[in-house]
Amino acid sequence: MFKKNSAVFFAVGFIACMLFVPATQAQKVRKTVFIIVDGIPADVMEKLNPPNLAALGQNGGYSRAYVGGVRGTYSETPTISAVGYNSVLTGTWVNKHNVWDNDIAEPNYNYHTIFRYLKEQYPQKKTAVFSSWLDNRTKLVGDNFEATGNIPVDYHFDSLEHDKVKYPHDKAREFMSRIDEDVAAHASQAILQQAPDLTWVYLEYTDDMGHMYGDSPQFHKGISLADKRVGYIMNAVKEREQKFNEEWLVIVTTDHGRGAKTGKDHGGQSDRERSGWIYTNAKGLNEQFKQPQLSIVDIMPTIARFMDITVPRNNALEVDGIPFTGAISFVQPTVQLAANKLTISWKALAPNGDVKLWVSSSNNFKSGGNDDYAPAGSVALAAQQAEIDFSAKAPGLYKIVLEAPANTANTWVQKKEDGSLVTKF
Repeated sequence: MFKKNSAVFFAVGFIACMLFVPATQAQKVRKTVFIIVDGIPADVMEKLNPPNLAALGQNGGYSRAYVGGVRGTYSETPTISAVGYNSVLTGTWVNKHNVWDNDIAEPNYNYHTIFRYLKEQYPQKKTAVFSSWLDNRTKLVGDNFEATGNIPVDYHFDSLEHDKVKYPHDKAREFMSRIDEDVAAHASQAILQQAPDLTWVYLEYTDDMGHMYGDSPQFHKGISLADKRVGYIMNAVKEREQKFNEEWLVIVTTDHGRGAKTGKDHGGQSDRERSGWIYTNAKGLNEQFKQPQLSIVDIMPTIARFMDITVPRNNALEVDGIPFTGAISFVQPTVQLAANKLTISWKALAPNGDVKLWVSSSNNFKSGGNDDYAPAGSVALAAQQAEIDFSAKAPGLYKIVLEAPANTANTWVQKKEDGSLVTKF
């Protein structure tokens, strides 16, 4: 998806074209659990090859998945924890969801989370959050916030970092390992007994060990413990599938990598800080589930597709990810910028169909409105290239959508007063 010599990378999303589900699968109740294990770069996961995660990948797949948005463009995203969580939840980068750091000061709830999409379409379905950070449920998911449509989180076990009686804080931060243990145990028990339809589990201890010790035996031990805890959840999922008519999607990922020098820090745009990953049991993995295009924003639309959630068109045009399962029309959309002209290219995956080009000169969606997209041409998908002439357009921000039968891509450009087009503003 991202090419080094490209002037800009297209954020890729989806609109409709929900997958055809075979009758034997459609009879099963679909449920999802996704797990974020904090702050582990891909090279360490590949070196350690933790057994439970390796087994998960053998049932589906493993791939590196970048974090941090598109380096050097408007979507460049800090490789910081809460920022990464919200990219997973919303399928968008920081220029949209507006969570710039761990303070979570002003999330833009107009970019909905997967929890909201599920609850608005299926109010009867149950959701759950198991996490050390209280802010994950309250500020990010927006449990019963008016701004998030008053959607409830039905089951939760969190805010444990505030319980200093049960988890007395120590300088070695072993209390966080005990919290993660209880979080994973409660999550697995809830999956066995209540079987929420959508569950988010967050494990923090690995990031603590990274900050304290960097690349070290302590950090590796933290990863081993996290893998053990993921095993609790995988065992619960297996038991549900064996005893009940259910099919579970499991996705495990990270929010950021670590600095290359010591492994203690993160937040920047180095290759290692951007080196995330995904393990999943998903079936029907497609071309998107590969480097260099796979990223953490692909998780939200993948869950939506699996859970048969229809994202409203205006919202779908803003989604920066693409489902990594099922049918897709193209990958690797890129743009070359020249004076007053965009040359768009992509890798076609389907032999037939057209690509429609749309352009909007407004960004009303950011403040809760809708944008008017004007058609800018249509070409055969197999052509793998199109152009948009900006010579007659006024200076300002433009949003471009590339729409094919099975997926879409979106990008932003700014036309400057001198007629040049830029993507960092």
